[in-house]
Amino acid sequence: MKPETPFYITTPIYYPNAEPHLGHAYTTVFADILARYHRLIGDDTFYLTGTDEHGLKLQRAAEAKGVTPKEFVDSMVAIYRNFWGLLNISYNRFVRTTDEDHIKVVKYAAEVMYRKGLIYKGNYSGWYCVDCEKFYSASEYLMIDGRPHCPIHRKPLEWTEESTYYFRLSEFREYLLNLLKNKDIVYPKHFRQEVINKIVGQELLDISIARPKERVWWGIELPFDKNYTVYVWFDALLNYLTGINYLSDKERFRRYWSSTHHVIGKDILWFHTAVWFAMLKALDIDPPKKVLVHSFIINKGLKMGKSSGNAVRIEDLLGRYLSSDGVRYLIARIFNLGKDVEVSTSLLDSIYNSELADNLGNLIRRVGVLIKKKLKGTLSSESIDNTLTDKADTAVHKFNKLLGEEYEISTALQEVMGLLKEANAYINSVRPWELSDPSKELYTLMEVVKVAINLLYPVIPESVSKVAESFSIQLGNPLDISVDVGKEYVVKEAPILFKKVR
Repeated sequence: MKPETPFYITTPIYYPNAEPHLGHAYTTVFADILARYHRLIGDDTFYLTGTDEHGLKLQRAAEAKGVTPKEFVDSMVAIYRNFWGLLNISYNRFVRTTDEDHIKVVKYAAEVMYRKGLIYKGNYSGWYCVDCEKFYSASEYLMIDGRPHCPIHRKPLEWTEESTYYFRLSEFREYLLNLLKNKDIVYPKHFRQEVINKIVGQELLDISIARPKERVWWGIELPFDKNYTVYVWFDALLNYLTGINYLSDKERFRRYWSSTHHVIGKDILWFHTAVWFAMLKALDIDPPKKVLVHSFIINKGLKMGKSSGNAVRIEDLLGRYLSSDGVRYLIARIFNLGKDVEVSTSLLDSIYNSELADNLGNLIRRVGVLIKKKLKGTLSSESIDNTLTDKADTAVHKFNKLLGEEYEISTALQEVMGLLKEANAYINSVRPWELSDPSKELYTLMEVVKVAINLLYPVIPESVSKVAESFSIQLGNPLDISVDVGKEYVVKEAPILFKKVR
Protein backbone atom coordinates (compact mmCIF):
# COMPACT_ATOMS: atom_id res chain seq x y z
CA MET A 1 0.00 0.00 0.00
CA LYS A 2 1.25 3.48 -0.88
CA PRO A 3 2.20 5.40 2.30
CA GLU A 4 0.01 8.38 3.08
CA THR A 5 1.37 11.75 2.03
CA PRO A 6 1.42 14.24 4.92
CA PHE A 7 -0.50 17.50 4.58
CA TYR A 8 -0.23 20.08 7.36
CA ILE A 9 -2.49 23.12 7.10
CA THR A 10 -2.80 26.05 9.48
CA THR A 11 -4.77 29.21 9.99
CA PRO A 12 -3.35 32.20 11.83
CA ILE A 13 -4.17 32.01 15.50
CA TYR A 14 -6.74 34.67 16.30
CA TYR A 15 -6.81 37.37 18.96
CA PRO A 16 -9.75 36.44 21.22
CA ASN A 17 -10.50 40.01 22.24
CA ALA A 18 -13.96 39.70 20.68
CA GLU A 19 -16.06 36.95 19.12
CA PRO A 20 -15.04 35.79 15.64
CA HIS A 21 -16.79 37.29 12.61
CA LEU A 22 -17.00 36.64 8.89
CA GLY A 23 -13.39 37.77 8.41
CA HIS A 24 -12.15 35.02 10.72
CA ALA A 25 -14.50 32.47 9.16
CA TYR A 26 -13.24 33.43 5.69
CA THR A 27 -9.78 32.06 6.50
CA THR A 28 -10.90 29.19 8.71
CA VAL A 29 -13.50 27.74 6.34
CA PHE A 30 -11.10 27.88 3.38
CA ALA A 31 -8.45 26.00 5.36
CA ASP A 32 -11.10 23.49 6.46
CA ILE A 33 -12.12 22.86 2.86
CA LEU A 34 -8.51 22.13 1.93
CA ALA A 35 -8.12 19.86 4.97
CA ARG A 36 -11.27 17.91 4.11
CA TYR A 37 -10.23 17.62 0.47
CA HIS A 38 -6.81 16.24 1.34
CA ARG A 39 -8.29 13.73 3.75
CA LEU A 40 -10.56 12.52 0.95
CA ILE A 41 -7.68 12.02 -1.47
CA GLY A 42 -5.88 9.92 1.13
CA ASP A 43 -3.38 12.36 2.61
CA ASP A 44 -2.36 12.16 6.27
CA THR A 45 -3.88 15.55 7.09
CA PHE A 46 -3.39 17.67 10.19
CA TYR A 47 -5.35 20.92 10.56
CA LEU A 48 -4.26 23.46 13.17
CA THR A 49 -6.08 26.56 14.35
CA GLY A 50 -6.25 28.36 17.68
CA THR A 51 -5.97 31.58 19.61
CA ASP A 52 -3.22 34.13 20.25
CA GLU A 53 -3.74 34.92 23.93
CA HIS A 54 -0.95 37.26 25.05
CA GLY A 55 -0.11 40.91 24.59
CA LEU A 56 -1.20 44.43 25.40
CA LYS A 57 -4.53 44.31 23.56
CA LEU A 58 -5.81 41.37 25.61
CA GLN A 59 -4.29 42.74 28.79
CA ARG A 60 -6.30 45.95 28.32
CA ALA A 61 -9.45 44.08 27.30
CA ALA A 62 -9.30 42.01 30.50
CA GLU A 63 -8.66 45.10 32.63
CA ALA A 64 -11.69 46.78 31.08
CA LYS A 65 -13.81 43.75 32.05
CA GLY A 66 -12.43 43.64 35.57
CA VAL A 67 -11.11 40.08 35.22
CA THR A 68 -7.70 38.47 34.87
CA PRO A 69 -6.36 37.98 31.33
CA LYS A 70 -6.50 34.19 31.76
CA GLU A 71 -10.14 34.34 32.84
CA PHE A 72 -10.90 36.59 29.91
CA VAL A 73 -9.20 34.44 27.27
CA ASP A 74 -10.70 31.24 28.71
CA SER A 75 -14.18 32.67 28.24
CA MET A 76 -13.38 33.85 24.72
CA VAL A 77 -11.81 30.55 23.68
CA ALA A 78 -15.07 28.80 24.55
CA ILE A 79 -16.84 31.19 22.18
CA TYR A 80 -14.35 30.51 19.37
CA ARG A 81 -14.66 26.75 19.81
CA ASN A 82 -18.44 27.05 19.74
CA PHE A 83 -18.45 29.04 16.49
CA TRP A 84 -16.02 26.67 14.79
CA GLY A 85 -18.31 23.84 15.86
CA LEU A 86 -21.30 25.64 14.36
CA LEU A 87 -19.37 26.03 11.09
CA ASN A 88 -18.32 22.37 11.13
CA ILE A 89 -14.58 23.12 11.26
CA SER A 90 -12.67 19.84 11.38
CA TYR A 91 -9.46 20.97 13.07
CA ASN A 92 -7.17 18.37 14.63
CA ARG A 93 -5.84 20.68 17.30
CA PHE A 94 -6.94 24.00 18.74
CA VAL A 95 -3.68 25.49 19.98
CA ARG A 96 -3.54 28.24 22.59
CA THR A 97 -0.47 30.34 23.34
CA THR A 98 -1.20 29.78 27.02
CA ASP A 99 -0.76 26.01 26.54
CA GLU A 100 2.18 24.67 28.54
CA ASP A 101 3.81 22.96 25.56
CA HIS A 102 3.65 26.20 23.59
CA ILE A 103 5.24 28.21 26.41
CA LYS A 104 8.10 25.69 26.43
CA VAL A 105 8.55 26.07 22.65
CA VAL A 106 8.68 29.88 22.88
CA LYS A 107 11.21 29.88 25.69
CA TYR A 108 13.32 27.25 23.94
CA ALA A 109 13.33 29.19 20.65
CA ALA A 110 14.22 32.47 22.36
CA GLU A 111 17.05 30.78 24.30
CA VAL A 112 18.48 29.16 21.15
CA MET A 113 18.48 32.46 19.27
CA TYR A 114 19.94 34.34 22.22
CA ARG A 115 22.80 31.87 22.55
CA LYS A 116 23.52 32.22 18.84
CA GLY A 117 23.85 35.98 19.27
CA LEU A 118 20.73 36.63 17.21
CA ILE A 119 18.92 38.41 20.06
CA TYR A 120 20.40 41.47 21.76
CA LYS A 121 19.28 44.26 24.08
CA GLY A 122 18.57 47.79 22.90
CA ASN A 123 16.15 50.71 22.98
CA TYR A 124 13.15 51.33 20.76
CA SER A 125 10.88 54.20 19.88
CA GLY A 126 8.13 54.31 17.32
CA TRP A 127 4.44 54.50 16.45
CA TYR A 128 2.51 51.47 17.69
CA CYS A 129 -0.92 50.02 16.85
CA VAL A 130 -2.35 48.09 19.78
CA ASP A 131 -4.94 46.35 17.57
CA CYS A 132 -2.24 45.08 15.20
CA GLU A 133 0.33 44.65 18.00
CA LYS A 134 2.75 46.20 15.53
CA PHE A 135 5.03 49.21 15.07
CA TYR A 136 4.59 51.20 11.86
CA SER A 137 7.30 53.19 10.09
CA ALA A 138 6.76 56.57 8.41
CA SER A 139 6.44 54.86 5.03
CA GLU A 140 3.68 52.56 6.33
CA TYR A 141 1.32 54.62 8.48
CA LEU A 142 -1.35 57.04 7.28
CA MET A 143 -1.41 60.71 8.22
CA ILE A 144 -4.93 61.77 9.14
CA ASP A 145 -5.55 65.25 10.59
CA GLY A 146 -1.83 65.61 11.14
CA ARG A 147 -1.50 62.44 13.23
CA PRO A 148 -0.15 58.96 12.31
CA HIS A 149 -2.90 56.35 11.95
CA CYS A 150 -2.89 52.59 11.46
CA PRO A 151 -3.31 51.80 7.72
CA ILE A 152 -5.51 48.79 8.60
CA HIS A 153 -7.72 50.03 11.44
CA ARG A 154 -7.56 53.79 10.69
CA LYS A 155 -7.01 54.44 14.39
CA PRO A 156 -4.42 56.83 15.88
CA LEU A 157 -1.09 55.17 16.64
CA GLU A 158 0.53 55.37 20.06
CA TRP A 159 4.09 56.70 20.42
CA THR A 160 6.16 54.24 22.42
CA GLU A 161 9.70 54.52 23.78
CA GLU A 162 11.19 51.67 25.79
CA SER A 163 14.05 49.25 26.25
CA THR A 164 13.65 45.97 24.43
CA TYR A 165 15.40 42.96 22.94
CA TYR A 166 15.92 42.77 19.19
CA PHE A 167 16.03 39.85 16.79
CA ARG A 168 18.75 40.33 14.16
CA LEU A 169 16.45 40.17 11.14
CA SER A 170 18.99 42.25 9.20
CA GLU A 171 21.40 39.31 9.13
CA PHE A 172 18.96 37.27 7.02
CA ARG A 173 18.61 39.69 4.10
CA GLU A 174 20.47 37.62 1.53
CA TYR A 175 18.95 34.38 2.78
CA LEU A 176 15.45 35.79 2.46
CA LEU A 177 16.00 37.21 -1.02
CA ASN A 178 17.52 33.96 -2.27
CA LEU A 179 14.70 31.94 -0.75
CA LEU A 180 11.90 34.13 -2.09
CA LYS A 181 13.38 34.43 -5.57
CA ASN A 182 14.21 30.76 -6.03
CA LYS A 183 11.50 28.86 -4.16
CA ASP A 184 7.83 28.96 -5.02
CA ILE A 185 6.58 29.33 -1.44
CA VAL A 186 4.31 32.39 -1.43
CA TYR A 187 1.10 32.09 -3.45
CA PRO A 188 -0.22 33.99 -5.37
CA LYS A 189 3.13 35.07 -6.75
CA HIS A 190 2.49 38.81 -6.66
CA PHE A 191 2.58 38.65 -2.86
CA ARG A 192 6.03 37.07 -3.05
CA GLN A 193 7.18 39.96 -5.22
CA GLU A 194 5.70 42.40 -2.74
CA VAL A 195 7.93 41.01 0.01
CA ILE A 196 10.98 40.99 -2.26
CA ASN A 197 10.38 44.60 -3.22
CA LYS A 198 10.14 45.63 0.40
CA ILE A 199 13.42 43.90 1.30
CA VAL A 200 15.22 45.35 -1.72
CA GLY A 201 13.69 48.80 -1.45
CA GLN A 202 14.58 49.58 2.14
CA GLU A 203 16.99 48.63 4.90
CA LEU A 204 15.98 45.40 6.59
CA LEU A 205 15.77 46.45 10.22
CA ASP A 206 16.12 44.27 13.28
CA ILE A 207 12.80 43.75 15.05
CA SER A 208 11.81 44.18 18.67
CA ILE A 209 10.83 40.82 20.18
CA ALA A 210 10.23 41.76 23.81
CA ARG A 211 8.26 44.22 25.93
CA PRO A 212 9.11 45.51 29.41
CA LYS A 213 7.00 43.61 31.92
CA GLU A 214 6.09 46.86 33.66
CA ARG A 215 4.08 47.82 30.54
CA VAL A 216 3.07 44.43 29.08
CA TRP A 217 3.05 41.87 31.88
CA TRP A 218 0.60 39.48 30.20
CA GLY A 219 2.96 37.33 28.18
CA ILE A 220 5.67 34.68 28.27
CA GLU A 221 8.77 35.74 30.17
CA LEU A 222 12.03 35.86 28.29
CA PRO A 223 14.05 32.92 29.62
CA PHE A 224 17.20 35.04 29.90
CA ASP A 225 15.62 38.21 31.36
CA LYS A 226 12.57 37.96 33.61
CA ASN A 227 11.91 41.71 33.33
CA TYR A 228 10.59 41.28 29.78
CA THR A 229 7.78 39.39 28.10
CA VAL A 230 7.98 37.97 24.59
CA TYR A 231 6.49 40.14 21.86
CA VAL A 232 3.14 38.72 20.85
CA TRP A 233 4.08 38.11 17.19
CA PHE A 234 7.29 36.25 18.07
CA ASP A 235 5.21 34.18 20.48
CA ALA A 236 2.35 33.58 18.05
CA LEU A 237 4.33 32.46 15.01
CA LEU A 238 5.89 29.64 16.97
CA ASN A 239 2.46 28.02 17.45
CA TYR A 240 2.94 26.33 14.08
CA LEU A 241 5.80 24.35 15.64
CA THR A 242 3.94 23.66 18.87
CA GLY A 243 0.95 22.22 17.03
CA ILE A 244 2.92 19.29 15.65
CA ASN A 245 5.04 18.51 18.72
CA TYR A 246 8.27 20.31 17.87
CA LEU A 247 9.95 19.55 21.20
CA SER A 248 8.25 16.30 22.19
CA ASP A 249 8.14 14.21 18.99
CA LYS A 250 10.88 15.05 16.47
CA GLU A 251 9.87 12.36 13.99
CA ARG A 252 6.26 13.51 13.92
CA PHE A 253 7.35 17.12 13.62
CA ARG A 254 9.63 16.41 10.64
CA ARG A 255 6.91 14.43 8.88
CA TYR A 256 4.26 17.12 9.04
CA TRP A 257 6.53 20.15 8.75
CA SER A 258 7.71 18.99 5.31
CA SER A 259 4.18 19.65 4.02
CA THR A 260 3.28 22.86 5.87
CA HIS A 261 0.65 25.10 4.24
CA HIS A 262 -0.05 28.38 6.07
CA VAL A 263 -3.31 30.14 5.16
CA ILE A 264 -3.13 33.85 6.01
CA GLY A 265 -4.61 37.23 5.14
CA LYS A 266 -2.44 39.67 3.22
CA ASP A 267 -2.22 42.05 6.19
CA ILE A 268 0.10 39.62 8.00
CA LEU A 269 2.20 38.73 4.96
CA TRP A 270 5.42 40.35 6.24
CA PHE A 271 5.35 38.49 9.54
CA HIS A 272 4.65 35.17 7.82
CA THR A 273 7.43 35.56 5.26
CA ALA A 274 10.41 37.78 6.13
CA VAL A 275 10.09 37.49 9.91
CA TRP A 276 8.92 33.86 10.09
CA PHE A 277 11.37 32.51 7.52
CA ALA A 278 14.23 34.20 9.36
CA MET A 279 13.07 32.82 12.71
CA LEU A 280 12.92 29.33 11.23
CA LYS A 281 16.40 29.67 9.75
CA ALA A 282 17.67 30.77 13.15
CA LEU A 283 16.27 27.51 14.54
CA ASP A 284 17.73 25.47 11.63
CA ILE A 285 14.24 24.63 10.35
CA ASP A 286 13.30 24.70 6.67
CA PRO A 287 10.71 27.22 5.50
CA PRO A 288 7.08 26.07 5.07
CA LYS A 289 6.13 24.45 1.80
CA LYS A 290 3.51 27.07 0.98
CA VAL A 291 2.10 30.32 2.32
CA LEU A 292 -1.37 30.82 0.82
CA VAL A 293 -2.27 34.50 1.00
CA HIS A 294 -5.82 35.73 0.58
CA SER A 295 -7.07 39.25 0.13
CA PHE A 296 -9.59 41.13 2.26
CA ILE A 297 -13.32 41.01 2.64
CA ILE A 298 -14.41 44.61 2.18
CA ASN A 299 -17.54 45.96 3.81
CA LYS A 300 -18.51 49.62 3.71
CA GLY A 301 -15.24 50.46 2.02
CA LEU A 302 -12.94 49.03 4.71
CA LYS A 303 -11.32 45.71 5.56
CA MET A 304 -13.79 43.81 7.70
CA GLY A 305 -13.07 43.97 11.42
CA LYS A 306 -14.62 44.73 14.76
CA SER A 307 -12.46 47.81 15.24
CA SER A 308 -13.66 49.12 11.87
CA GLY A 309 -17.29 48.71 12.91
CA ASN A 310 -18.19 46.71 9.81
CA ALA A 311 -17.93 43.10 10.99
CA VAL A 312 -20.59 40.65 9.82
CA ARG A 313 -21.56 38.36 12.69
CA ILE A 314 -21.36 34.62 12.12
CA GLU A 315 -24.58 34.02 14.07
CA ASP A 316 -26.39 36.43 11.75
CA LEU A 317 -25.19 34.47 8.74
CA LEU A 318 -26.21 31.15 10.30
CA GLY A 319 -29.60 32.61 11.16
CA ARG A 320 -30.18 33.89 7.64
CA TYR A 321 -28.89 30.89 5.68
CA LEU A 322 -30.11 28.30 8.18
CA SER A 323 -27.13 25.92 8.16
CA SER A 324 -23.38 25.70 8.41
CA ASP A 325 -23.33 24.42 4.83
CA GLY A 326 -25.04 27.50 3.49
CA VAL A 327 -22.53 29.79 5.17
CA ARG A 328 -19.56 27.60 4.23
CA TYR A 329 -20.61 27.58 0.59
CA LEU A 330 -21.00 31.36 0.47
CA ILE A 331 -17.57 31.87 2.00
CA ALA A 332 -16.05 29.47 -0.52
CA ARG A 333 -17.79 31.15 -3.46
CA ILE A 334 -16.62 34.64 -2.58
CA PHE A 335 -13.14 33.49 -1.54
CA ASN A 336 -10.37 35.19 -3.50
CA LEU A 337 -6.62 34.84 -3.14
CA GLY A 338 -5.80 37.62 -5.56
CA LYS A 339 -8.07 40.57 -4.91
CA ASP A 340 -10.32 42.10 -2.29
CA VAL A 341 -14.00 41.14 -2.32
CA GLU A 342 -16.82 43.56 -1.47
CA VAL A 343 -19.60 41.73 0.33
CA SER A 344 -23.23 42.62 0.82
CA THR A 345 -26.40 40.81 1.83
CA SER A 346 -27.75 41.13 -1.70
CA LEU A 347 -24.64 39.46 -3.15
CA LEU A 348 -24.76 36.58 -0.68
CA ASP A 349 -28.52 36.14 -1.13
CA SER A 350 -28.11 36.02 -4.89
CA ILE A 351 -25.43 33.30 -4.73
CA TYR A 352 -27.36 31.30 -2.15
CA ASN A 353 -30.67 31.38 -4.02
CA SER A 354 -29.35 30.82 -7.52
CA GLU A 355 -26.68 28.21 -6.82
CA LEU A 356 -27.75 26.33 -3.70
CA ALA A 357 -31.54 26.58 -3.78
CA ASP A 358 -32.31 26.83 -7.51
CA ASN A 359 -29.43 24.88 -9.02
CA LEU A 360 -28.20 22.19 -6.61
CA GLY A 361 -31.28 21.91 -4.42
CA ASN A 362 -33.68 21.93 -7.34
CA LEU A 363 -31.80 19.18 -9.17
CA ILE A 364 -31.65 16.92 -6.11
CA ARG A 365 -35.34 17.37 -5.42
CA ARG A 366 -36.43 16.82 -9.03
CA VAL A 367 -34.29 13.71 -9.58
CA GLY A 368 -35.38 12.17 -6.29
CA VAL A 369 -39.09 12.80 -6.86
CA LEU A 370 -38.97 11.47 -10.44
CA ILE A 371 -37.19 8.24 -9.46
CA LYS A 372 -39.65 7.58 -6.66
CA LYS A 373 -42.65 8.43 -8.83
CA LYS A 374 -41.66 6.83 -12.15
CA LEU A 375 -39.47 3.93 -10.97
CA LYS A 376 -40.78 3.27 -7.46
CA GLY A 377 -37.49 4.43 -5.95
CA THR A 378 -35.14 1.91 -7.60
CA LEU A 379 -32.91 2.98 -10.48
CA SER A 380 -30.53 1.03 -12.71
CA SER A 381 -29.48 1.20 -16.35
CA GLU A 382 -26.97 -0.38 -18.70
CA SER A 383 -26.90 2.70 -20.93
CA ILE A 384 -26.20 6.36 -20.34
CA ASP A 385 -26.34 9.67 -22.16
CA ASN A 386 -22.68 10.50 -22.78
CA THR A 387 -23.47 14.03 -23.89
CA LEU A 388 -24.04 15.01 -20.28
CA THR A 389 -21.78 12.54 -18.51
CA ASP A 390 -18.74 13.58 -20.56
CA LYS A 391 -19.23 17.03 -19.09
CA ALA A 392 -19.26 15.46 -15.64
CA ASP A 393 -15.88 13.81 -16.23
CA THR A 394 -14.51 17.14 -17.47
CA ALA A 395 -15.80 18.88 -14.36
CA VAL A 396 -14.02 16.33 -12.15
CA HIS A 397 -10.70 17.00 -13.86
CA LYS A 398 -11.07 20.78 -13.71
CA PHE A 399 -12.27 20.79 -10.10
CA ASN A 400 -9.34 18.74 -8.83
CA LYS A 401 -6.83 20.87 -10.70
CA LEU A 402 -8.37 24.14 -9.52
CA LEU A 403 -8.65 23.14 -5.86
CA GLY A 404 -5.87 20.61 -5.42
CA GLU A 405 -3.17 22.42 -7.41
CA GLU A 406 -4.23 26.07 -7.70
CA TYR A 407 -6.25 26.54 -4.47
CA GLU A 408 -8.99 28.34 -6.43
CA ILE A 409 -12.06 27.14 -4.57
CA SER A 410 -14.48 29.68 -6.00
CA THR A 411 -13.61 28.84 -9.60
CA ALA A 412 -13.72 25.12 -8.78
CA LEU A 413 -17.25 25.52 -7.42
CA GLN A 414 -18.31 27.36 -10.54
CA GLU A 415 -17.30 24.27 -12.53
CA VAL A 416 -19.61 22.13 -10.41
CA MET A 417 -22.44 24.65 -10.65
CA GLY A 418 -22.01 24.77 -14.42
CA LEU A 419 -22.42 20.99 -14.54
CA LEU A 420 -25.54 21.14 -12.36
CA LYS A 421 -26.99 23.85 -14.58
CA GLU A 422 -26.46 21.57 -17.58
CA ALA A 423 -28.22 18.78 -15.69
CA ASN A 424 -31.24 20.96 -14.92
CA ALA A 425 -31.41 21.95 -18.59
CA TYR A 426 -31.17 18.27 -19.54
CA ILE A 427 -34.23 17.45 -17.42
CA ASN A 428 -36.20 20.16 -19.16
CA SER A 429 -35.04 18.88 -22.53
CA VAL A 430 -35.69 15.13 -22.16
CA ARG A 431 -38.81 15.56 -19.98
CA PRO A 432 -38.50 12.22 -18.13
CA TRP A 433 -41.91 12.62 -16.53
CA GLU A 434 -43.43 12.04 -19.98
CA LEU A 435 -41.46 8.84 -20.73
CA SER A 436 -42.79 5.38 -20.00
CA ASP A 437 -39.35 4.21 -18.92
CA PRO A 438 -36.98 7.11 -18.14
CA SER A 439 -34.32 4.82 -16.62
CA LYS A 440 -31.53 5.91 -18.96
CA GLU A 441 -32.25 9.60 -18.54
CA LEU A 442 -32.63 9.46 -14.76
CA TYR A 443 -29.57 7.24 -14.41
CA THR A 444 -27.60 9.79 -16.40
CA LEU A 445 -28.80 12.50 -14.02
CA MET A 446 -27.99 10.36 -10.99
CA GLU A 447 -24.42 9.93 -12.17
CA VAL A 448 -24.11 13.69 -12.47
CA VAL A 449 -25.49 14.06 -8.95
CA LYS A 450 -22.98 11.46 -7.73
CA VAL A 451 -20.10 13.37 -9.28
CA ALA A 452 -21.29 16.73 -8.02
CA ILE A 453 -21.84 15.76 -4.40
CA ASN A 454 -18.50 13.99 -4.20
CA LEU A 455 -16.80 17.18 -5.35
CA LEU A 456 -18.90 19.33 -3.03
CA TYR A 457 -18.31 17.26 0.09
CA PRO A 458 -15.36 19.33 1.44
CA VAL A 459 -17.53 22.46 1.19
CA ILE A 460 -21.00 21.32 2.30
CA PRO A 461 -20.41 18.00 4.09
CA GLU A 462 -23.74 17.78 5.95
CA SER A 463 -25.87 18.35 2.84
CA VAL A 464 -23.77 15.96 0.78
CA SER A 465 -24.04 13.27 3.46
CA LYS A 466 -27.81 13.72 3.48
CA VAL A 467 -28.02 13.28 -0.31
CA ALA A 468 -25.68 10.29 -0.25
CA GLU A 469 -27.84 8.58 2.38
CA SER A 470 -31.09 9.45 0.60
CA PHE A 471 -29.86 8.29 -2.83
CA SER A 472 -27.59 5.40 -1.68
CA ILE A 473 -24.55 7.09 -3.26
CA GLN A 474 -21.10 5.96 -2.21
CA LEU A 475 -18.80 8.87 -1.33
CA GLY A 476 -15.12 8.53 -2.12
CA ASN A 477 -11.89 10.06 -3.35
CA PRO A 478 -12.66 13.05 -5.62
CA LEU A 479 -9.63 12.15 -7.76
CA ASP A 480 -11.22 8.80 -8.58
CA ILE A 481 -14.82 9.86 -9.16
CA SER A 482 -16.08 8.93 -12.61
CA VAL A 483 -19.30 8.14 -14.41
CA ASP A 484 -20.28 4.47 -14.48
CA VAL A 485 -23.15 2.23 -15.56
CA GLY A 486 -24.72 -0.90 -14.16
CA LYS A 487 -25.15 0.26 -10.56
CA GLU A 488 -28.39 0.26 -8.64
CA TYR A 489 -29.56 3.31 -6.74
CA VAL A 490 -32.31 3.14 -4.15
CA VAL A 491 -33.90 6.50 -3.43
CA LYS A 492 -35.31 6.69 0.08
CA GLU A 493 -36.39 10.31 -0.08
CA ALA A 494 -36.04 13.46 -2.16
CA PRO A 495 -34.65 15.95 0.34
CA ILE A 496 -35.15 19.70 0.21
CA LEU A 497 -31.62 20.92 0.93
CA PHE A 498 -31.81 24.70 0.80
CA LYS A 499 -34.82 26.98 1.10
CA LYS A 500 -34.68 30.32 -0.64
CA VAL A 501 -34.09 33.43 1.41
CA ARG A 502 -36.28 36.44 0.78
